[in-house]
Amino acid sequence: MGREKLDYGERGEDRAARALRARGYSIVERNFRCKAGELDLVARDRGTLVFVEVRTRADDRFGGALEAVGHHKQRQVVRVARAYLALRRPRFDTCRFDVVAITGDELVVIQDAFRA
Repeated sequence: MGREKLDYGERGEDRAARALRARGYSIVERNFRCKAGELDLVARDRGTLVFVEVRTRADDRFGGALEAVGHHKQRQVVRVARAYLALRRPRFDTCRFDVVAITGDELVVIQDAFRA
């Protein structure tokens, strides 16, 4: 993957983290990696542990960012979240999966975007 694309994705994650903080989330971890894959952001929204998938697209020419979080990606995020829970053993009341979709200048936060 090219450095420019990585930088663009990183800027999207920075923007997503700022947007989530503005909504009252606290960021617990960024770019958690394990054999199962990667979690973009792990956050807390009060008592809820939130696994956040961030998708960034420059424009919607090939589909918006939200469209890029299909069933395959959802299953992968769930697998990595399970590994995170086993390795980090965080305390939480509930957990959920949110998506931050950034297409061009538009940023959308979808709470409880999918279920395990």
